[in-house]
Amino acid sequence: MENPEQRDQDKTLIWDPTQINATQENEKIIEWEDFGHELARLWSLTSALKEANEKKLNLQEKLQYFIQEHAAQVKTESLTRLNELEEMRQRLVARKVMMGNMSTRCKVATEDAKKQEKMLSAELRSWLVAGTSLSVARKRLQESNRTLNEKRGYIKLKNMQRKLRARQQYMISQVSLLYPVKSLVGPAQEEELESYPSSSRLGNSSVSKPINCGTLTILGLHLTMRPFTKMSFFTDKKEVQKSATALGYVAHAVSLIALYLQVPLRYPLRLGGSCSYVNDNVPPAGPTNLDLSWKTPLSATVKPVEFPLFLKGQDTTRAAYAIFLLSKDIEQLLNFIGEDSLGPRHLVANLKELLRCVQSSEFIDTS
Repeated sequence: MENPEQRDQDKTLIWDPTQINATQENEKIIEWEDFGHELARLWSLTSALKEANEKKLNLQEKLQYFIQEHAAQVKTESLTRLNELEEMRQRLVARKVMMGNMSTRCKVATEDAKKQEKMLSAELRSWLVAGTSLSVARKRLQESNRTLNEKRGYIKLKNMQRKLRARQQYMISQVSLLYPVKSLVGPAQEEELESYPSSSRLGNSSVSKPINCGTLTILGLHLTMRPFTKMSFFTDKKEVQKSATALGYVAHAVSLIALYLQVPLRYPLRLGGSCSYVNDNVPPAGPTNLDLSWKTPLSATVKPVEFPLFLKGQDTTRAAYAIFLLSKDIEQLLNFIGEDSLGPRHLVANLKELLRCVQSSEFIDTS
């Protein structure tokens, strides 16, 4: 059934003169005998057109699928490339940071090298100066040896030694004037350090016999050991103070004599008047003493301990041991000049003997 709109359109076309002329020009007259062939040809053309349209649709679908797949692949590759670029950027940043750190370390190492170079150059200059001084001292020593090999040089050396001894004797005589040690003989004589123990930590267990030399005083003060061994609440405080002051005098006199004789004391003194101390280099306790190398210096392994030469606020045992160490210092000085000690109990007596021996004429004549 024809569409009314189609029929109206056909009527319009028929009545339009231009369209009628165009239609008449395009019209093809087909004979009845050829109508079947034309119809078949048109039908085959229609079928071919339909197949072409179907192939076109299939090709469009395949093309769309390929385009989508390619777009997804491109997107995936793009994301992969972006990730790789991000990793490369992070590596580049890390390399930059590492290069910055290396540059800073290089600058620090350069500055340290410059400082070490300056220090080494200074040490080298000091070594050169020391070498020059050593060569000069060696020449002087050779000249001195050459001079001493002669008889006149030996006599000159003996004279220099006598002058040195005389100078030491004069200086120590001034010490004896500064701290005079006198003996007061009376009916109530008191032995020095009478209650001091005869043995010590150093293994000196010799007991000296009492020497009847009267009551010895130093600068008018008598030293007694009774407060150091029988300290109680009823002990006379003045007697304790006088003993501490006398010990301070003895310590000062011993330090001056050791200085003038150029003898380093085995037990160094820390002077403080009536509050003086004696240092004892006590080795560290424990099995580490056996592992010490012979190259290790003594100062690195020994810790000095101070012992008081007074009783105020101190332990009596430590104070008594300090007096014993001071007596050992005097014994060291006596041995240095070739004399024997009277014993560790006779502190002031040993000091008096030391002063007497140094001020004698034999001290200057001793070679």
